[in-house]
Amino acid sequence: MEFDYVIVGGGSAGCALAARLSEDSAASVCLIEAGGGGDGLFVRAPALVAAMVSGRPRINNWALRTVPQPGLNGRRGFQPRGRCLGGSSAINAMLYVRGHPRDYDEWAELGAEGWGWDDVLPYFRRAEGNQRGADGLHGADGPLQVRDQSAPRPIARAFVEACAGLQIPRNGDFNGPRQEGAGLYQVTQHFQGARKGERCSAASAYLFPAMGRANLTVLTRSLVERVIVEEGRATAVQLGGRRIGARREVILSGGTFNSPQLLLLSGIGPVEELRAHGIAPVHELPGVGRNLQDHLDYTVSYRSRRRDVVGLNPRGLGRMARAALRWRKTGEGLFATPFAEGGAFLRSAPGRDRPDLQVHFVVGIVDEHMRRLHLADGYSAHVCLLRPESRGHVGLADANPRSVPRIDPGFLGARSDLDGLMRGARLLERILEADAFTPWRGARLYPHDGSDAALEADIRARADTIYHPVGTCRMGADDMAVVDPRLKVRGLAGLRVVDASVMPRLIGGNTNAPTIMIAEKAAEMIRADHARGG
Repeated sequence: MEFDYVIVGGGSAGCALAARLSEDSAASVCLIEAGGGGDGLFVRAPALVAAMVSGRPRINNWALRTVPQPGLNGRRGFQPRGRCLGGSSAINAMLYVRGHPRDYDEWAELGAEGWGWDDVLPYFRRAEGNQRGADGLHGADGPLQVRDQSAPRPIARAFVEACAGLQIPRNGDFNGPRQEGAGLYQVTQHFQGARKGERCSAASAYLFPAMGRANLTVLTRSLVERVIVEEGRATAVQLGGRRIGARREVILSGGTFNSPQLLLLSGIGPVEELRAHGIAPVHELPGVGRNLQDHLDYTVSYRSRRRDVVGLNPRGLGRMARAALRWRKTGEGLFATPFAEGGAFLRSAPGRDRPDLQVHFVVGIVDEHMRRLHLADGYSAHVCLLRPESRGHVGLADANPRSVPRIDPGFLGARSDLDGLMRGARLLERILEADAFTPWRGARLYPHDGSDAALEADIRARADTIYHPVGTCRMGADDMAVVDPRLKVRGLAGLRVVDASVMPRLIGGNTNAPTIMIAEKAAEMIRADHARGG
C-alpha cells in the first residue's frame, strides 16, 4: 500500500489534517489510528465523559501513568489520553479555549517564526463554527462547532457571582479581547443538525464528514511500530507485517507522548537513549522527548446541601437518567453538560502581564480523575498554574512498540511552581468561601488547618495533571528543536510532526483548540510546500 501522505495518529490534529489534505482529490491520504472508531455513545454523549476519563475500565483511553514524582511525594501521576478517532477531544470536557495572544508571540520569539498571534489567528477562525457568529476574533463557518452551554447549573452562575464579589470581572468570552475574568466556558458541541447536543470531537467535526472521499483511507485499531527512513528520507511506516509507503510525507500526529515515542522507536532521537534500548541510531536529534510541560492541578471539593448539582447517589443517578431521555429528544439539559461549566483566568499577584492561573469549576465532586468515587452531591473547583517553569521528558520503557512510553513531567521541580500554585489555591479558597455559595456549601473534602505547611502538604499529596501535556517535539531553530517552524523534522526529508508536542511553550489555557489550529496551519504549509516541489 502506498499513499501520498501517511498520518500516524487520529487525534485532534490527525483528524483535522487528514480532512484538510484530502480536500485535494489528487492527493491520497492514509490516517492510521491505534484505537477505535470514536463514534460510540460514550463519546457522543457529553456527560458520559465521567465514565471514560478514569480509565476504569479503559474506554477510549490510553490511561497512562507517569514515573514516580518526587515533587508529589513519590506518587505516580495518571495521564488519561484519548485512544480512538478524535483522540483526547473524544474524552475531554469540550472546553473551547485558545490561550492568551502573548503566548503565541512568545513562540515566535523562541524561534517558531510565523507562529505569532497575528499568524495563528486566521487558523483559529478557519477552524471555528461559533454559534454566536463571526467577528474579528471568531469564525462562524468552520467545521468545529462551538456553542454556549445549553443548561448550566445555577451553582456555575454562583461561581461567577462569587468571583465578582472579589472584584474579579465577569467575562463572557475567554477568547475575546480580554482573557482575564470569570464566566461560563463555551464548548465544542454540536448546536445544530442531526448531532445537536453531541460532543463535537475533531473526528466529528472534520473526519466523519470526509470519510466518503475516495482518496481518504482510515485504518483503526492499527499500531504503527516505526517510521522507515531510507537515505535520509522517511518513506514508509511499519504496521505489523505490512509496510505502508508515503510518496510525499509521513506525518506524526500521535500527541505529546506517542509522537516522541515513535521517533525513538524509529532510531530518531538522543543516541545514548537509543543505544540503551538496543535501537540502532538512524538520525541523532537530542531534543526528542525533552521539554515536556503540563498544567499541574489542585482541587478543592465540597459536599452540597442543594441537590441541583451532580451526585453518584441513587437520587442523583435518577436525575441523570431523566436528563439522558431529555438529551436524546432535544440535545439539551444536564446530559449535555461539560461538568466544568464555570471558569476563570486570574493573576496570582499584581504586576503579572497576563493571567497566570486558570480555574475550572465543576458541578460535581471530581477526586483523583474520577478514580475515587463519592456518593454525595457536591461540587469542585480546580486551579492550575498556566506557565510552569518545571520541565520533564518522555522516553522509552523498552524497545517494544506496544509498551507505554516512560513519562516524567517533573512536577514541582521548580520551587516557583509550588509558590504560584499555593497563591492560586489561596485565591480559590477565598472564592469558594464567598456568600454566593452559602446555599450549597456543605463539608469540605480534605480540610486542612489553613497553614502554609498544611496547604503545601495537601498539594503534594493530591495535585495532578489537568491534561495539557505539550512540548516534546518542539519547534524552533536551535540544536534542541525537533522540528523547524514548518514542522519538518530537522535533518530528515519527508517527515513532519503535527500535534501538541511541537509547542515550544505551554499556552495559558486548554490545549485542544490550539492543537486543531496547528493542524489547520500545517495543512496549508504542506500543500504550499508540495505545490512548489518542496
